[in-house]
Amino acid sequence: MGSMRVTNCPSQDLALTNCLFCSPADERQLVPYCELGGCVFFVKPHPSVEAGCIALNAVQRKGARVSAGDVAQVLPFTPPSQKFASVMLTLELDFITRGKGKQEEVDAATLSREMVKRFSSQVFTVGQKVTFEYLGTNYMFNVTAVVVEGQLETDVTQRGMMLPSTTFMFETPANSGIKIVNQATGNAATKLFKQKEFNFEKLGIGGLDSQFEQIFRRAFSSRVFPPHIVEKLGIKHVKGMLLFGPPGTGKTLIARQIGKLLNAREPKVVNGPEVLNKYVGQSEENIRNLFKDAEEDQRANGDNSDLHIIIFDEMDAICKSRGSAGDNTGTRDSLVNQLLTKVDGVDALNNILLIGMTNRKDLLDEALMRPGRLEVQVEIGLPDERGRTQILHIHTAKMEGNQFLGRDVRVEELAAITKNFSGAEIEGLVKSATSFALNRQLDVNDLSAQILEENIKVTMADFEAALEEVKPAFGAAVDSLERCRLNGIIPYGPHFQHLMTTCRSIIQQVRTSEQTPLLTCLLEGPPGAGKSALAATLALESDFPFIKLVSAEAMVSMSAGSKVQMIHKVFEDAFKSPLSVILLDDIERLLEYAAIGPHFSNAILQTLLVLLKRPPPPGRRLLVFGTTSNIQVMEMLEVNAAFNVVLNVPLLKSEDTKQVLQHAGAFAAEEVEGAVAMLEPNMPIKRLLMLLEMARAGGGGGAGGRIALERWVDCIQDLNG
Repeated sequence: MGSMRVTNCPSQDLALTNCLFCSPADERQLVPYCELGGCVFFVKPHPSVEAGCIALNAVQRKGARVSAGDVAQVLPFTPPSQKFASVMLTLELDFITRGKGKQEEVDAATLSREMVKRFSSQVFTVGQKVTFEYLGTNYMFNVTAVVVEGQLETDVTQRGMMLPSTTFMFETPANSGIKIVNQATGNAATKLFKQKEFNFEKLGIGGLDSQFEQIFRRAFSSRVFPPHIVEKLGIKHVKGMLLFGPPGTGKTLIARQIGKLLNAREPKVVNGPEVLNKYVGQSEENIRNLFKDAEEDQRANGDNSDLHIIIFDEMDAICKSRGSAGDNTGTRDSLVNQLLTKVDGVDALNNILLIGMTNRKDLLDEALMRPGRLEVQVEIGLPDERGRTQILHIHTAKMEGNQFLGRDVRVEELAAITKNFSGAEIEGLVKSATSFALNRQLDVNDLSAQILEENIKVTMADFEAALEEVKPAFGAAVDSLERCRLNGIIPYGPHFQHLMTTCRSIIQQVRTSEQTPLLTCLLEGPPGAGKSALAATLALESDFPFIKLVSAEAMVSMSAGSKVQMIHKVFEDAFKSPLSVILLDDIERLLEYAAIGPHFSNAILQTLLVLLKRPPPPGRRLLVFGTTSNIQVMEMLEVNAAFNVVLNVPLLKSEDTKQVLQHAGAFAAEEVEGAVAMLEPNMPIKRLLMLLEMARAGGGGGAGGRIALERWVDCIQDLNG
């Protein structure tokens, strides 16, 4: 037909038919079907409609994005002869106007018959909204899915024709006040879930496929089936789950998206500290109020009541182990008791799902973790490389779609580099990279200058610069390790090569062996032998994603109790990474050992002895390097027995010293022997390197920065006193 002027529907009754109306003069060109605004409508002639006009109701005009008086493109439509008959339509039902406290119970079987009676032979498109009157109430339904004959139920098409054989699945939006009863049980899953299949990347969730699978199996699979089947099985629904793991891994995101996926009441989100109140009994009252709606719903509707989701963020703030608080008020203990009685008490509810989140599972009361309470416990850990790839795709999808992402950006390569980055840290990385790209387009001297949008490109160089800024909380402590080896490593002889080979084989064993997920190695030797530099070099060479240095210098102002907590936290953090290295530097200093007395901290000693033998969780591997300059004390305190391997790092022999001096290039070739002869036979490498720096700093050198033997002698005498 072409262009037609839009006008209002001739009457209120006709507006509820979902038909369009044209002039009898235009009937031959449009009837029976026409396409307008992406939807197909049944067209009927009406004498009150002028020629060249097409009459739409308000909902149809809104869907087609036209107003009365506008000119719209109206095209004749011929239904396909095959694969167009709708087998099933999924419709989301709502009131046209919601009233406060408005409630209606709708029988699905009766409504299905009414739908066929009114709308048979009409064509429906996904996203189309239709108004109708049913039992004196005006409703509107939104077409959310269409399944046509000849296709699997999971293959959702965009359009199909309603026939008398079409079946219906009715859904309701959250808090609509409409309750669907007598729904067909063959597709009970759609009563619980808004979508038939999940695309986690579209939901903004990456790297958590296995966790979602576990959550669905444990918490939702029983709720998919009708109540009478669950009753025959003699089981109860899971009422609670606990999501735990490091900060920034997506615990809150999962809980939020679960609420969006379900056809349940709007989730109640509670931050743990919000529950606490200064008035006596008010905190417990706040807990009871969270369950009030669920209690009323179950009392009124029994097994057909809606699912009520309560999300507790930072749950450790209110559910600490009973008896652990030192305030003598018992407030937190009574909060735990109140929560337990509501979830699993005498009058326990069966229409609730409690989702708790914490990064300190160890602080929670054990009673919460038993079956019937928060029985599903899912660890949301650091994403692996595949997960990081998904997260990077999610956070760069918009800039890629809008042509802001440079062609040289390789997401897979970035995922390989960003070891032990959490989801939040990857998001921070993308933000940092974007800031570099935006900053290039700004003129600091003239901020009002025009910015050309097409010039904004986030390149691989921006991501590389961002990697220097954004460091993972569970990453490698590169800076502190580099300070342990300021002079690098000098390969000085066969013994050193053997030592390095042995240590590297230990690293490889931890990386590959299924039998030894935990290996500990103690490097012992005289002061200045280079133990810390050697351990730091090996740790960095391992390329393990988590590397932490535990040294006394970082704990100078701490009490013994604080040191114990810090050491314990380092080991706990290591257990969250697939591959970890911990370097315990100068263990006797960590133990606060003093020869006079003698004195040492037994609390720190016992902590180390326990943690050095504690195997990591399944799928995690840990390598611990320790260094000591007093092996006799380690033997006396039985620390050396806690290590799997004890290796000696010796002082330099004369031949070793010669190789170090040659490597340093400090002397002429003919003077090296003389320089070595002036030194003691067993020389600490740290002392030797300091001598070289003193001699160089004093001047008096020869060509090429060489050290004169006279200056060398003076430095040795100064150092020896």
